[in-house]
Amino acid sequence: MKPIGYWLNRTDKALTRYMNDMLAGLGLTRTAWQVLNVIHDTPRIADTEVVSTLSINADTPMLTKAIDAVLVDGWVTRPALDRLTLTPDGRQRLARVAERVEAFRTLSTAGISQDEYRTAVHVLERMARNLETPMGLRAKADAG
Repeated sequence: MKPIGYWLNRTDKALTRYMNDMLAGLGLTRTAWQVLNVIHDTPRIADTEVVSTLSINADTPMLTKAIDAVLVDGWVTRPALDRLTLTPDGRQRLARVAERVEAFRTLSTAGISQDEYRTAVHVLERMARNLETPMGLRAKADAG
């Protein structure tokens, strides 16, 4: 059996590749779609807040590039300096993207029960918290 790190990396690459291919015709990437969702959930959000919210998913240059792309493509606008909000067209387009994303989620979880999915998410969450807590950080320092 391969270790969990192998499957985490392989799954993330597969998710990204599939989503990028699926969204390419709409001029989006997985990262740009994530940016749009953060802006949708928090209208008039600052660029720095978008980057902070998504920092676990991508580095600052990639997120800045995604923000620039959705601005240029008319998905979002700046109602004020350093603030972002969806345009009316962007809101409509994002609703259409949601249909594709729902189909993607159905495909990616085929054969996986809701209980199995919840268990997988809970296990990964606990692993992350184990390694991010002071005890996990202390163990890292002791090993280093």
